[in-house]
Amino acid sequence: MRRQSAELDRLLANICSCGVCAEAPSRKPLPHEPRPVLRVSQTARLVVCGQAPGTRVHASGIPFSDQSGDRLRAWMGVTPQEFYDETRLAIVPMGFCFPGQDAKGGDLPPRTECAKLWHSSLFAALPQLELVLAVGSYAQRWHLGAAAGGSLQETMVEWRKHFRKRRRPRIFPLPHPSWRNNAWLTRNPWFEEDLLPVLRREVRALL
Repeated sequence: MRRQSAELDRLLANICSCGVCAEAPSRKPLPHEPRPVLRVSQTARLVVCGQAPGTRVHASGIPFSDQSGDRLRAWMGVTPQEFYDETRLAIVPMGFCFPGQDAKGGDLPPRTECAKLWHSSLFAALPQLELVLAVGSYAQRWHLGAAAGGSLQETMVEWRKHFRKRRRPRIFPLPHPSWRNNAWLTRNPWFEEDLLPVLRREVRALL
């Protein structure tokens, strides 16, 4: 266990000091200093895998410290204290750093360097994980692979199939909790009626 802990500590240190997206990027360089935001431990059995930090999270260094985080915690049925207890809940976004904004002020997609460089090694170092909450299409495509649908809608309507598939960790797809998805939530009342009770039960069992 000590050896595994030391290996995870080294991996996290390398991630937190990574500057590839600014120094040797695969596309346009990151427009600001990298500030990786993630939380992991060797005891957390549940992991939230979202998109990438936004402007507020980049400033605070605290994942989901915004209105999207408030909604996600409400979906999960957890308190902030439970959500930020990294001994019980890990947070690993697809992009560790805030990717910047487009011309209209919207957040850019997660940087692709993170997943290519770090994700396989990081999840291999967390064998105790039992459930992945794949929040948004970027996380769903990485964690579900070819099983992910061609759109968020296609993936979400098959949430039971993805969640019940025999594998470890299990994958539970979720839409991003941003206000931009309000229209999607209105069009899909089954999300609150059918999916959220199952999500809350599974989260509670792991916490």
